[in-house]
Amino acid sequence: MTTRITCVCPGKPILRDRAEMVLALAAAEFPLVDLRFHPQCFLEQGHFAGDDMQRLAAFVAVANDSEVDAVWFAMGGYGSNRIAAPALAQLGEAARDKTYLGYSDAGTLLGALYRHGLGQPVHGPLAGDIRRDGGDDAVRRVLRYLSGQPVALEAGLDGRPTVAFNLMTLAMLVGTELMPDLTGHVVLLEEVAEHLYAVDRLFFHVTQHLGTVAGIRLGRVSDVPENDRPFGMTEEEIARYWCQRSGIAYLGRADIGHDAANALVPFGVAPAPLQA
Repeated sequence: MTTRITCVCPGKPILRDRAEMVLALAAAEFPLVDLRFHPQCFLEQGHFAGDDMQRLAAFVAVANDSEVDAVWFAMGGYGSNRIAAPALAQLGEAARDKTYLGYSDAGTLLGALYRHGLGQPVHGPLAGDIRRDGGDDAVRRVLRYLSGQPVALEAGLDGRPTVAFNLMTLAMLVGTELMPDLTGHVVLLEEVAEHLYAVDRLFFHVTQHLGTVAGIRLGRVSDVPENDRPFGMTEEEIARYWCQRSGIAYLGRADIGHDAANALVPFGVAPAPLQA
């Protein structure tokens, strides 16, 4: 049975050469996958892949298409929050029956979908990650997962409900109408290109809103800019500090990050067969 996957860009656009690399890999190795990029993915409106209405219309059209099995976010980059609320208001029954996969800024949509019980949100590589070191394998991992093949998920999943977010994305999500109830969840967090003092600030804010979670696991904090003076704590020391201050269990490290090794994390309780 063919799996139909359509890519959209709720934030910034994907370059055509990246999309073509992904399409070529899918055509060569996944004959039962019908992979498409919505034309909106290549629009440019300043930072964005088209204006808000164009990005909104593309996401809603694909989510409501009963012939589409999965929505794969092709790129991150700021923008998902600008369309998430009006998108939710327009989603129909077909949107409940598919997988939505991505990370980074797309976590805003993943979180909003999870809040409303729409489909299966999954933290995992973007199509545009094909240009990273190891990107081919990241794309293969997603295509295997979305087509129902056995794929190793993040190794620390333990049967408890789990979510995964970029730290900045979650910090902007908490306290809003889009934030899901994460009571009893293990929350995996990663970050990229932020000073350690900013990571500290983000943990200060996020932990104020996560008092009912089962715990936090820290993914990779990468490409940290050099500050004019050392911050004096590592990223893990920062996470431990704010977890302790907030009474949240710190549960160790997680295999997620802004890189091709970024592991798959289905929101909620992962189906047991996919963890094999």
